[in-house]
Amino acid sequence: MTFSERIGILRRGFGRGVFPYQLTWVLDLPGRQFIMSPETVAGRLPVKPDAHVLEIGPGSGYYSVEVAKRIPLGQLTVLDIQPAMLEKTADKLRAAGISNFATQPADGGTLPFDDASFDAIFMVTVFGEIEAREAFLAEAARVLKPDGVLSITEHHPDPDFESAEAISASLRAYGFVPLQKLGWRWAYTLNAVRAG
Repeated sequence: MTFSERIGILRRGFGRGVFPYQLTWVLDLPGRQFIMSPETVAGRLPVKPDAHVLEIGPGSGYYSVEVAKRIPLGQLTVLDIQPAMLEKTADKLRAAGISNFATQPADGGTLPFDDASFDAIFMVTVFGEIEAREAFLAEAARVLKPDGVLSITEHHPDPDFESAEAISASLRAYGFVPLQKLGWRWAYTLNAVRAG
């Protein structure tokens, strides 16, 4: 790898846009536990043990293991635009003894699933990376069950961080109703359902 390629990866890692798989070790640094722990994220996801859950942009799988543990009779599907991220997440899930998961390479603009497939969709520090927001939210509404929840978690120091107010406005504009905000200004979870 050339020096300029390394600089490009660092710029992508600490700038706006899709986080590069080459820097996934950053996502597993111990300090992240104090910003937003896996237990906190999983605890804020209103799902039953038999739920089918879609995680978009799992990164290294930092939150995936804890969510999968909460749905032992269900299934976690992880979707990412980078196959290398999916491999890292799958390795982490298998290492934790978890088998109730599937991986799916795709972007957020087209979700390759049947209508009403999921009880919940969650993402952590990913919503700000989605460029085709209207297409993603239309697809999320399609693949969620009628009472399904879209759960968006944001925290600093993510360069794509958006406030709960800004995300709430986006959700309302594209057919979702924010139900609850959990956490505080710089590290929060926003849960929403489809309007009507």
